[in-house]
This record gives sequence, structure tokens and C-alpha cells, in this order.
Amino acid sequence: MVNEVSAVQFRQKLGEMLNVVQYRHDSILIHRDGKPVAALIDANQFAELRRRQERFDQFRQKLVDAYKDVPFDDATAEIDAVAAQVRAEIHEESHVK
Repeated sequence: MVNEVSAVQFRQKLGEMLNVVQYRHDSILIHRDGKPVAALIDANQFAELRRRQERFDQFRQKLVDAYKDVPFDDATAEIDAVAAQVRAEIHEESHVK
């Protein structure tokens, strides 16, 4: 569950907010002047986000390296075509079972 609080409320209730995140595994979205400015999340969720970001960055770099000499529009079209083909194969396999 995501709880939303103002920065003032967050400061006033920091201990309580930490308990909510640590023990209930909820998240806290912190607002300042009505705009979201930060979030407090469980340490395990943060570790998972970092792991996914690292995997995404590695994947992105592989694409950049593989297509470094290919014009952007051509590379995008090829990647889109392969993605569509894989999605179609997955869709077909899921309907065959």
C-alpha cells in the first residue's frame, strides 16, 4: 500500500513512517507544496529496483553496442520487428497449451 504524506507530516512522524515501511512493507510518497518529491520504500524493494536498473542498463548497453553503426530509425525498426515476432510466438505458444 502507498501512503501519501506532506513533508511536514513526514518530519513529525519519521519513526512511525519507518515502522510502516519496515514492518508493514508499505511505501510512503512524500509531497511538498502538493507535488511528490520523494518516496520511502522497504530496503528489499529498493534492492530489487537497483538490481532491475542494473540489468536494464546492461541490456541497453548491449543494444547500443550492437547497433552503433546502424542508423537510429533502422535499428528501431529492426528491434520493433523482432519484439513483435517474439510476442507473437509467445502468444501462439500460450494458446497451444
